Amino acid sequence: MNVPIGAAMIVLAPRFLPESSRSRGRFDLTGAGSATLGVGALVYGVIHSAEAGWDTAATVIPILAGAALLAVLVVAESRADEPVMPLRLFASRVRAGAYLTRMLYLGAMIGFFFYSTQYLQGVLGFSAFQAGVAFFPMTMVNFAVAMTIPRLTARLGQAVPLTAGVALTLAGMAWLAQVQVTSSYWTSVALPMVFIGAGQGLVFAPLTSTGIAGVGATDAGAASGLVNTFHQLGMALGLSLLVAVSARSGHGLSPATAVLTAHVHTALTAGTVLLGVSLLAVLGLILPAHPRNRRPRQLAMP
Repeated sequence: MNVPIGAAMIVLAPRFLPESSRSRGRFDLTGAGSATLGVGALVYGVIHSAEAGWDTAATVIPILAGAALLAVLVVAESRADEPVMPLRLFASRVRAGAYLTRMLYLGAMIGFFFYSTQYLQGVLGFSAFQAGVAFFPMTMVNFAVAMTIPRLTARLGQAVPLTAGVALTLAGMAWLAQVQVTSSYWTSVALPMVFIGAGQGLVFAPLTSTGIAGVGATDAGAASGLVNTFHQLGMALGLSLLVAVSARSGHGLSPATAVLTAHVHTALTAGTVLLGVSLLAVLGLILPAHPRNRRPRQLAMP
């Protein structure tokens, strides 16, 4: 569905969006290259660990190389005249918390979609079409809750719905992680999906808003880019991590459905941990900075 929607947006954008003014600049090749290669090496190393183990050169070397390249990225961005990732964007605890939360949250969510689909088809015996329809409880609740976000944020601000959304997703993921070979779709999958759908409906809009909060016009594009970068980074690293973790489970079990269920249980449990850390990031970085949670004296400070 994304393709026709994206095509329609490309056609309609010139009619509704004003043309931005042109300006000259220098492409940050060092920053772009070190970021791309660094993240790629990390993802490769983590995924490879599922087969080779964590103590092999084929795993350790890419991970160390990725970490080194990301260190090069930080140094390069601190010195670049026109950095692709301005480090000043991380000076705000709210924005830094939004980036971290988004990465962890999406890491858990990609695992949810990937492993829930495998469970529905490989254990419960759903067809591909039936597995798609099985996500309807989450989708419908997600849509309904997301429609209330403008009113909720106008009344409560961004941080409160965001906190509630991550907490609801955490509860749903923890419930879903308990699936067994003999579990029922309605009680073990559909009902947890309701919590996850409600949580997603509450999370994404406030998380995007906090990711660009307080950014000036000159950094708006970079801040928006970082939101998308941490979104994609969370999915890539999250799925690779969950695959590596789940591969260590299910040994000695039979039949194949029991092995797959063990993989799903382990991966979704790890996803629950990611959501727990994500909630801690919201509570520690975003919620305390919310104006409604400050004391009057602090609100008066510039």
